[in-house]
Amino acid sequence: MSKKIVVIGGGVAGMAAAGKLREFGYDVVLIEKAEELGGNVKNWYKVFPDFTDASEIIDKLKGELNGTRVVKEAMVKSITGSAPNFQVTISTGEEIDAAAILVATGFKPFDAALKEEYGYGIYDNSITSIELDAMLKHHCVKTASGKTPKKVAMIHCVGSRDEKVNNNYCSRVCCTNTIKQAMEIKQQIPDCDIYCLYMDIRVFGRGYEELYRTSQEKYGIQFIRGRLSEANEKPDSSLLLRVEDTLIGKPMRLTVDMLVLMVGMVGNSDLSEVAGLNVGCDRFYTTAHQQYSNNASARVGIFLAGTATGPKAIVESITDGRSAAAEIAGFLSHFNRVHVSNGQLVGNLIF
Repeated sequence: MSKKIVVIGGGVAGMAAAGKLREFGYDVVLIEKAEELGGNVKNWYKVFPDFTDASEIIDKLKGELNGTRVVKEAMVKSITGSAPNFQVTISTGEEIDAAAILVATGFKPFDAALKEEYGYGIYDNSITSIELDAMLKHHCVKTASGKTPKKVAMIHCVGSRDEKVNNNYCSRVCCTNTIKQAMEIKQQIPDCDIYCLYMDIRVFGRGYEELYRTSQEKYGIQFIRGRLSEANEKPDSSLLLRVEDTLIGKPMRLTVDMLVLMVGMVGNSDLSEVAGLNVGCDRFYTTAHQQYSNNASARVGIFLAGTATGPKAIVESITDGRSAAAEIAGFLSHFNRVHVSNGQLVGNLIF
């Protein structure tokens, strides 16, 4: 039995898992399709609730890899065999023997162009939260014409909790991320008026509710309970928003210089056929035992971690990656207790 473990995906969950597996004494091959490690987080500025630089988290996790072999700009083409004798073929042509595999391929940001009524891809000053984060990172929040915005509207739940785009789930981090980004705009542009349009405020986590309160009491950010029904561009390139204020039951109009769409997470199930993984109706991977294990897939010896199984905050993804590493170690150390037939688990896996 090989002591080598293949981790697919070099985001925060994949790196956290790889580092922990090395600590347990396993040889680890970390496969990342991009040029650099870090996943979606490498493109972010600061993270809630304490405004830590995202780059600090990435650097810390990289420092924990401890001899992990990292293969960048590579994709998994096939997975054959069964635990503990998998063969993983990657796009470089290399075949890697592995006792177990961890899939930590993360999420895809929602395509805001699918919400045509918000004007993304049509109006220059309708942007996504990802694009805003890049502006904040470079301390250059500007409209398309290069002007400093005086009024900004931020729309929660773009691509989440929305039956029209077949995403009924909550992306979990959008509300808190909206609050964080609104505060960052105010820190960089103190006289900017910011309006956050929401369905419900969902801020769960230590320090999150306090962040929400601070955004109102210290920064004067305005929260409007309602949905944006339509955005139209005016001759000066500002945007006229038609909003239904559901708290008072009246329509309202709002003119802003910039509209920020807080895009949610979409499942990344690209490896479902290659790895033989089950995918839920939400397009995220599903685990074999939802109540018993967050990490074991239905295919014995292949495990899941991070946002591959659903929306999570950064700290949750890191914790999940380390949890998956512990489960893999336990699985391999007790492998002889498992009855495997054609790559499928027969009976219960009990450590």
